[in-house]
This record gives sequence, structure tokens and C-alpha cells, in this order.
Amino acid sequence: MTDAETTELCAVSEPKLVALRAAVGACRSAMVAFSGGVDSTFLLKVCQEQLGERCVALLALSASIPEGERVEARALAGRIGARLVEVDSKELEDPRYAANPVDRCYYCKTELFSLCERKRIELGIEVVFDGFNADDRGDWRPGHKAAQEKQVRSPLAEAGLTKPEIRAWSHRLGLPTWDKPAMACLSSRLPYGTQVTVERLMQIGGAEHDLRSLGLRQFRVRWHGEVARIELSAEEYQRMLEPGLREQASTALKRRGFKFVALDLEPFRSGRMNEGAKAARRPG
Repeated sequence: MTDAETTELCAVSEPKLVALRAAVGACRSAMVAFSGGVDSTFLLKVCQEQLGERCVALLALSASIPEGERVEARALAGRIGARLVEVDSKELEDPRYAANPVDRCYYCKTELFSLCERKRIELGIEVVFDGFNADDRGDWRPGHKAAQEKQVRSPLAEAGLTKPEIRAWSHRLGLPTWDKPAMACLSSRLPYGTQVTVERLMQIGGAEHDLRSLGLRQFRVRWHGEVARIELSAEEYQRMLEPGLREQASTALKRRGFKFVALDLEPFRSGRMNEGAKAARRPG
């Protein structure tokens, strides 16, 4: 995103930011379900500006979240100056989640927002916010149903803020997450219907850590038993064709327990695994 694009997006969406700040400021206190991603970091920044010490970030700890993401989330909360509370999430103990159905995220978010609600009551917080944005309405998001059931508010979507606008304002506010790649949970690397286990999540997390250490940014390692299928962004695809990098990536992933490493001919795009889920739910 260029400076000119940032300036244009901020100018067009400024009324939305004003609406967001007003909505947040109207609350006595708020808890942000915080992951350290683009959306929840931006929302936490706005909440901290509007509410100060009456804003709390809740970070759920789970095997489906890479350790590096937890470390980064803690650093971001500290940089923003927000109070951070951490809780253990036990969604893997729910057999409905572990079975990995197409609505797996519903069970994950049900666990998350139940934790938020208990902590909200304990701390005397008025409302829980999540980072669901206006663009998310166009994707397969079963977790949003859980938010609605638990009366969790989505102020970014309420204000009509899109992902590019959130990135632009994040850049304007000096947040390092403004250009952070989308980071779905590790369970999303498993095909729907494939059992989610701690061992598989650790294998995937380790493999993605290895690729990130090689300088790659936007990618996924999809788990297919003995096969690791790498999806790379179109911008980085050519890099993997270099013999040296290709050999390093293959060696690293085989050390993680994969027997075969494949490069997908289609580039990575966010929500790709959900396309089949949405198609399966269309009436025949």
C-alpha cells in the first residue's frame, strides 16, 4: 500500500472512523477479543485511545495458535499500552471441534466468547468486542454466529470499515500490523473432516515457522497426511522456484515429519479453504 493509497483510503473512510470512535467511547468499558492480527490490533488501539484503563484485551492461548503469534500479541498490547489478560482455551477438548466439520470455527468461537463472558463478569466490564469487519460478511464465517449468540459486538463491521481501510488507518496510527499477512488458526490448514490433534497442529506450526525463517511471508502449509502442500502468494511464487530455497524448504518440512513436499500451482488467497465449505452449503 503506497502513501497515496493510504491517504485516499483514510480520507474516504474518515466518517467511519469517527463513527467507530463514537461507538467505543459511548461504552463504560470494553474487552477486546485480541489475537494480535490486523483487525483486533487496530480495534484495541482505538479502544485504548477512547477508554484508557477501562479497556482490556483478552488473549486466548491454544495449540491452534503459533507461539510466535502469542509473543507478538503480548508485545503489541504492551506497545499500545492496553491491559492484557491471558486465558487457556480448550476448544480441542470439544469432540465437535476436533472432528473438524465445516463449521469448526463456530465451536472455537463459542469457547472463546464463553471465556470472554466469564472474564467480563469477573472484571466488571460492560461489553465484549471482536475484530469482525465489514468485508468478513462476504466470507464463510461460522464463528460470527457464536459472537451473535454471546452478544459480542463487532464495532468495525458496525462502522462499515473494510480490511483495506483498517490497514490504511493502522498505517496512519503507526501500528506495525498494517501490512501483516492474514493469519488464520493452524486448524485451518487441515482439510475439513480431518481430525484436529495437537500433534498435527505442532507439525504444521513448525513447518510454517521454518518457511517464515527462510524469508517467506504470505503462505500456508496444508496438511495432507504424508504430504505438505505449500500455497504461496503470487508475489513470492517465483522465489520458491529457485533451487537453493526449494531445497531448503523441502529439507525443513521433511524434518518435521512430512515425506513429500508439494508446491500448489494456484497461489495462496485468504479464505480459499472456505470456498468448498460455502459450495457444500448451497442448495442443490
